[in-house]
Amino acid sequence: MYSWLGRETLVTGGGGFIGGHLAVALNRSGARVRALCRYNSRGDRGTLDWFDPADTDGIEVVHGDLRDPESVARAMTGIDVAFHLGAQIAIPYSLLNPRDFFATNVGGALNVAQAALGAGVGRLVHVSTSEVYGDAHSFPITEGHPFAPRSPYAASKIGADMLMESFHRALGLPVAIARPFNVYGPHQSARAVVPTIATQALSGSQVRLGLLEPRRDFTFVTDTVAGLMAIAATDGALGLTLQLGTGRDISIAGLVELIGEVVGQTLEVALDPARVRPTTSEVSRLQSDCELTTGLTGWTPQVDLRSGLVKTLRWIESNRYRYRAGEYAT
Repeated sequence: MYSWLGRETLVTGGGGFIGGHLAVALNRSGARVRALCRYNSRGDRGTLDWFDPADTDGIEVVHGDLRDPESVARAMTGIDVAFHLGAQIAIPYSLLNPRDFFATNVGGALNVAQAALGAGVGRLVHVSTSEVYGDAHSFPITEGHPFAPRSPYAASKIGADMLMESFHRALGLPVAIARPFNVYGPHQSARAVVPTIATQALSGSQVRLGLLEPRRDFTFVTDTVAGLMAIAATDGALGLTLQLGTGRDISIAGLVELIGEVVGQTLEVALDPARVRPTTSEVSRLQSDCELTTGLTGWTPQVDLRSGLVKTLRWIESNRYRYRAGEYAT
């Protein structure tokens, strides 16, 4: 069995939603964790400051920028296992500022790949996104499904994925690509749909949203983190792309109804035109096929959607001051 005890690990994007949870999980497992967070003059560590201090004690936080090769190389020094989660991720914002997405997501991936090779990292897990599939033509979606990006964000992530694959084939980079589906849970920003609905539901009975028809495969953050760690611990994962999802999808309308049940009220939905993405960029359905991941690593999701929403709503209710309910975050 793979042991994390004493392993030197790096999490890029360690102050982000998934990255913070991963850094804490590795820390709890006995790994020696370094978290690369984007530099800011406040010394802000992102979501790492939202955990119990006992869970983050011992995590080494370094500040830098994925676009800066020197920052990434310094962070990678002495690392055995690296997880690359750092990225620009907001889909609507990528339509307005695509250059930043390519500089960070593709250029950043290049810096991570080169630094990992230079440092002799034993294993690198590069985190992709289900958005690369666009409007899929078959369900559930397997890893072999063609790419059809519907946003500059998705296109930039395809570029990063392909870069990692090329470094594996041509230069022997020991990398596996993990492709999560619609992660949700405590600490997620209001730009994501679950906290968008939840914060409004906790403030009143009306929820302002865009389209209700799109369907998504929502995966609780602790399951995604367990999947990332399982992929890193599996020798046979190198050179492969492995998906992390539940295999079940639900419409946004169904999600509203379920969150209403959790908070104990019937929610009224009001269409907010500002939240409606251009029809050419909206993805209608994402549903994962994780048979390959399960067969190779033994990983399966453990948290059903209702249970995950209860945990998420409980955290949001205790942290309402972190959100501006009703304000649209791109």
